[in-house]
Amino acid sequence: MRTIMVMFDTLTRKFLPNYGNDWVFAPNFRRLQDNCTQFNNFYSGSLPCMPARRELHTGKYNFLHRGWGPLEPFDRSSFEILSQNGIYTHLITDHSHYWEDGGATYHNRYSSWEGFRGQEGDRYVARDVRSCMPEHSHPLNKQGISVVQHYRNRTRQRTQEQMSSVRTFQAGLEFLEEHKELDNWFVQIEAFDPHEPFYVPQRFREMYGLPEEETLFWPRYGGLPEEYKKDMDLCRKEYAALISMCDESLGRVLDFMDEHDMWKDTALIVNTDHGFLLGEHEYLGKNFPPCYDELVHLPFFLHIPGLAEGGTCSALCSTVDIAPTLLELYGCDVSLLKGTDGRSIKAVLENREEEKKHVLFGMHGSFTCWTDGRCVYMKANTDEEQELYEYTMMPTNIRGYFAEDQLRQAVITDGGRYSNGLPVMKMPSKPMSLAHRFGDQLFDLETDPEEENNLAGSADTSVFREKLKEALKEAGAPEEEFIRLGLA
Repeated sequence: MRTIMVMFDTLTRKFLPNYGNDWVFAPNFRRLQDNCTQFNNFYSGSLPCMPARRELHTGKYNFLHRGWGPLEPFDRSSFEILSQNGIYTHLITDHSHYWEDGGATYHNRYSSWEGFRGQEGDRYVARDVRSCMPEHSHPLNKQGISVVQHYRNRTRQRTQEQMSSVRTFQAGLEFLEEHKELDNWFVQIEAFDPHEPFYVPQRFREMYGLPEEETLFWPRYGGLPEEYKKDMDLCRKEYAALISMCDESLGRVLDFMDEHDMWKDTALIVNTDHGFLLGEHEYLGKNFPPCYDELVHLPFFLHIPGLAEGGTCSALCSTVDIAPTLLELYGCDVSLLKGTDGRSIKAVLENREEEKKHVLFGMHGSFTCWTDGRCVYMKANTDEEQELYEYTMMPTNIRGYFAEDQLRQAVITDGGRYSNGLPVMKMPSKPMSLAHRFGDQLFDLETDPEEENNLAGSADTSVFREKLKEALKEAGAPEEEFIRLGLA
């Protein structure tokens, strides 16, 4: 078995022609339907970037116990398990969070890895000299040190060939060329694009009638003021232009598979971690608003020779399902993960396991959500002061360590299934949740696919409260999670 995973960051399904979009130029995403099964009910688990990747490795929900952080000493990584069972695994990426404090243990779980620097605010090119930042910027664009860093990084990415995501795909093609006659390997070609900032050569921007100068290309997270709603068309076009560049890179992988007849013996996974709000629900970005459909209902494509080769699949699936699926592809025992919230998609397609009845998704200390694919229930914390804890042996944030007052209050506790039966530190968390301001959310996706009519204030939610409570028990959520949500 050989497997290619092409992973994008922040790929919103509603911008792809496969899911009904009629204006974004992405012919290679559309090509996926020729050889891949398209999943229509695939959801994220934990948001945002590194929490999603922890689930990709472990098959366990991250957000119930931990915020943004590295793989833990007690975690079992699906990619490391593959390596230990004779499968060569290789990561190629320009996702700079892998090299930060809150992500520094992921890439080392592969047999080998290759990285390309310069995305977003990656602390890469020295920024203590004059920046090439423009004098004027759209008021909704992000500000601060990461923006300064981005413009310095751009000095080494002036052409498409120099851009880190393009170099990532080039390295991926080189791996495929070297391994096209070999067996028992897995390669993850992971691009940070189309994550913001939407930095892309002008020829892609011209597809959407965008001017030479940048418009709203790095939207800051938050609410959308009324006076800027008119600018959302520009913002969506900036994002679409970057998707079109991603599409071109994807096409190079598909061309290689066509040229070397790899569809007969090579699996392909095309996936993402989460989506993005571009004015929908009057919000920009992620992290703070409710976990709306645009953020958590993900595009997912799977090719397994002789099994998943086209059509669509309506089975309810989630990011936590990818780890057990990979192990099954290579004949490894899923129990090596030492417990999983996931279910092998391969087993479901082969009718060896039943489809899931529900999945969970959310963000640590914010909304905790349940869906059965028809209804979505998002439970907010009851107030701002509810207790919240991190369960970890590696107290790091995205950048930097936990605060001294958190470390002083650390206690050793039984982590249960979450920590594979090993003791773990429990310490107070410092969330940035605004969930209590929004309140609970309930949507019927069949009658309200755009999630415009919150039923939580008018309908009886008791049945959904019980469904969520049972799902949290099944997932081994800590006691304070039930208290925080008013489910105790």
